[in-house]
Amino acid sequence: MSGARIVVIGTGYVGLTTGACLAALGHQVTCVDVDDVKVARLAAGRVDILEPGLEELVTRGLAARRLRFVVGSRAAVADAEAVYLCVPTPMGAGGAADLRAVEAVIAEIADVLPAGCAVVTKSTVPVGTAQRIRALLGRDDVPVVANPEFLREGTAVADFMHPDRIVVGSDDEAAARRIADLYRDLSAPNVITDAASAELVKYAANCFLAMKLSYVNAIAELCERLGADIVSVTEGMGHDRRIGRSFLKPGPGWGGSCLPKDTHALVQVAESVGFDFSLLTAAIVENIAQRDRIVAKIAGAVGGSLAAARIGVLGLAFKAGTNDLRDSPALSVTSMLAAHGAEVTAYDPAVREALPGMTVVDDPYQVAKDADAIVVLTEWAEFTKLDWGYVADLMQGDGVVDTRNLLEPRTITDAGLSYVGLGRPRPARVALPG
Repeated sequence: MSGARIVVIGTGYVGLTTGACLAALGHQVTCVDVDDVKVARLAAGRVDILEPGLEELVTRGLAARRLRFVVGSRAAVADAEAVYLCVPTPMGAGGAADLRAVEAVIAEIADVLPAGCAVVTKSTVPVGTAQRIRALLGRDDVPVVANPEFLREGTAVADFMHPDRIVVGSDDEAAARRIADLYRDLSAPNVITDAASAELVKYAANCFLAMKLSYVNAIAELCERLGADIVSVTEGMGHDRRIGRSFLKPGPGWGGSCLPKDTHALVQVAESVGFDFSLLTAAIVENIAQRDRIVAKIAGAVGGSLAAARIGVLGLAFKAGTNDLRDSPALSVTSMLAAHGAEVTAYDPAVREALPGMTVVDDPYQVAKDADAIVVLTEWAEFTKLDWGYVADLMQGDGVVDTRNLLEPRTITDAGLSYVGLGRPRPARVALPG
């Protein structure tokens, strides 16, 4: 379909990126949200999400009159050819996905959808959701299509416009192909399948990545015990095309808006059909253990006890390039530090809001003042450019715990500080004169 009339319900990371990018592909897109203040800001071209290229796409879409923002779904969908559901599906009780927002939208629009309009799930939803939506709609003339997103925060626009693949699934093959055709200007293979398979693709992909991260964190711990270097180990692994280089960097644990909820949700789905997904459960357990290991490393850097220790934290967002704090491993670690009695001062270039259990400052050097240890928890490149000699002068201790292996160890030791990375041999500290 060229210039299709599309409604996107929800203007979070997924919805706003989807709407702006579909407009850039030449479609007429209406984005709907329940927050009238947010809609007014977006209609004026103001984007609060930190996502490279997104504000520019919104501005261009508005100027070209291919993109608009409104409050209220019923009027918006009256002449739609496709309605994308991009509402939250957070972790609910017991780890299962909470579909109340999806169900509420369907209840609101079911009777006003035009015949033939496809309802498209873009949000991550468990297997069987398309079937559930069909039952809630109670209409044979409205097909339901699963079209999962594979957007990484910080690169969402690039991921949408240059995807590895486009997955579209429906029990109505003609509807699936019609939705796939919306992306025909993008150079990517199409996977056309049934709804259940398309829904499972997203969970299978995200959970595989989570297991890969848990695996590399475990290998990093093994490196420390065996005297090996995780950097060399993962380089050797990454050259194997069967493994690849991505998701091979150890860290303080995986987090964000997707991996934690998706892993728990797939475990719940597996249990619902009598399958013990112990492999995935082990990855979740390993992720929790990783945060305990990080806290233990920080305690070791200040002599063993965190009580009354002054800890300077660099990075709060769950990954660099975003201001998203949802399920951030950095926040998990800082909360654990505070629970052990540490005094935490934190800086993140994209976070300015007050947070419980810490003092958030607007200058990275402020975290070093009188600190017993500095901890890097998010991989912002600007931390590599700090004057570490000046940092050393500001500190009262000498420990630098780099949970992202972001810094050059020699730079830290040359400043007279003690460097601790993940899975790396501990370099000798250089003794400064005087």
